[in-house]
Amino acid sequence: MSDTHEPDLHADATASPGEQLRLERENQGLSVSEVAGALNLRPAVVRGLEEDSYEEVPIATYRRGYLRAYAHLLGIDDAPVLAAYHARFGSQDAAQRKVTPVQISKPPSRLGAWLFRLVSLLVLAGLIGLTLMWWQSRGGGEPPSIGESDPVSVDRLDGSASVTEPDTSADGTGPDSLPPLPEEVAEAESTAQALGEETDDSLADDASVDAELAASVDASDAAREEQDSEAAADEEQQQTTAEAEQADAATAEPQDDTGRLAFTFNEQSWTEVFDANNQRVFVGLQEPGTTASVEGEPPFRLTVGNATGVELVWQGEPVDLVERAGANNVARFTLGE
Repeated sequence: MSDTHEPDLHADATASPGEQLRLERENQGLSVSEVAGALNLRPAVVRGLEEDSYEEVPIATYRRGYLRAYAHLLGIDDAPVLAAYHARFGSQDAAQRKVTPVQISKPPSRLGAWLFRLVSLLVLAGLIGLTLMWWQSRGGGEPPSIGESDPVSVDRLDGSASVTEPDTSADGTGPDSLPPLPEEVAEAESTAQALGEETDDSLADDASVDAELAASVDASDAAREEQDSEAAADEEQQQTTAEAEQADAATAEPQDDTGRLAFTFNEQSWTEVFDANNQRVFVGLQEPGTTASVEGEPPFRLTVGNATGVELVWQGEPVDLVERAGANNVARFTLGE
């Protein structure tokens, strides 16, 4: 923090770090719970820091960090606080330091590397052998072909089956081949005529089905076009409604910012704000380069630490925090009375 000052210890240069912090906190009128909330610590930890009792913080690095953060929160220099801590507890911190053991990893032996290579080669050879066996097993026997001397089964038109022996003579007419009987020829002709009539009937039925399908397709296309036109009309109506709502929003009057506070933190600051109902609407340690907007019912009760590094705007007008800051650079005042 840019504006720091030494705590008033009544000329006691041997004060402990906790005593320095406690006296400065009481001088600024802050409570232990407020400091704990600003530092995100438990009140027991803050009380232990002020009493130089570090049972709640067993690690020395965390102790020094908490003491430094506490000093920055109060707006004082942390060097005297840390110097007093080292003078009183430096020997204890040195005793807590431990040497971290170093682990050395050794590379694998040459024998292990050779064994690994040998196993890899054996596995690869086994895979190649299995692949070759599978490839050879694919070349199985071809399906048996029908020989010239094998009998052939022929299905007749009446559903019965007859076995025909192949021709063995040179001219293709065997001694056992006989011409068809007249009764079989008449039966074959009648069967072919019946099959032709059934084919004509099936073609007529298919034509009627195609006509019905075409009619249904035309009806569905007409319904789809009607739905598309209705959807386009609805979309146009929704767009018109949205444009009207945007125009209404643009012509609406701006909201009243009477109950809004705008902070700009150029430096680290602890800030607290209460509204007219005595409700705390904003509190915490703010980091440099951050902004905050606080809303509530005026009048507001404000406490701003390190006031020279904070900018405040209320009702569109900047508020001069430097004039309201006290000797410790903490501004306590009320707005909107």
